[in-house]
Amino acid sequence: MASPPRRRLVGVSTKMYFSAARTKQYADELLTHISKSSNILDQLDVFIIPDFVTLTSVIAQLENSRILTGAQDSFYEDKGAYTGEVSPAVLAEVGCRIVELGHAERRRIFGETDDDAARKAAAAARNGMIPLVCIGERTQGEIAVAVNECQAQVEAVMAAVPDEAEVILAYEPVWAIGAAQPAGADYVVAVTKDIRSLDCVQKRRGTTRILYGGSAGPGLFENLKTGVDGLFLGRFAHDPAQFYQTITEIATA
Repeated sequence: MASPPRRRLVGVSTKMYFSAARTKQYADELLTHISKSSNILDQLDVFIIPDFVTLTSVIAQLENSRILTGAQDSFYEDKGAYTGEVSPAVLAEVGCRIVELGHAERRRIFGETDDDAARKAAAAARNGMIPLVCIGERTQGEIAVAVNECQAQVEAVMAAVPDEAEVILAYEPVWAIGAAQPAGADYVVAVTKDIRSLDCVQKRRGTTRILYGGSAGPGLFENLKTGVDGLFLGRFAHDPAQFYQTITEIATA
């Protein structure tokens, strides 16, 4: 029996760019745009990942919208003497649905490793949330080299999470994050197709969706749709109108 088609997916992280007031305004404006199309969320999944301080208020704002709310990180233990960390159990309790993990900035600034990302992914999954794990090669080069570097990151995660758990992989070439232009479409499609063909992905019972991130924005998905299930957006989607434009493009591509 053929596997059911994977739902397309698009989302944004606000990182640490917004004030609390701007986050509220952003969510309100996005809801206004989405209300223009009564059935667009029937066609794909949409998520917002705000900062921790505004997370619960965004969850409340989006409660009746079907837009998923995510967190930018979490710890790998559910409770304990871990001052300053955020419990995945508490995230799940307040309605968080997705947890972003292993972003290149966390790896670079805080020294997080593949093992850290895997342990955190396992914690998110055991608490009923979807781990969204960022993967990507550090330097631009050959496709095979990129896939090999990503493979170690993917295998660590898949070995840690339950086989039936849903996982989202956000392919973000580190060299393309914050760049003026995204990575070339042919390159991204080739790398993501090879990632999807890895045994640790192919043999899973759970759904594995792959997003592209790294200077992603409007007009990009049409060129990537044979390799990815959607986009993970950054600053190009900090304008709600551009985010809505991208949502529409992905829904109709």
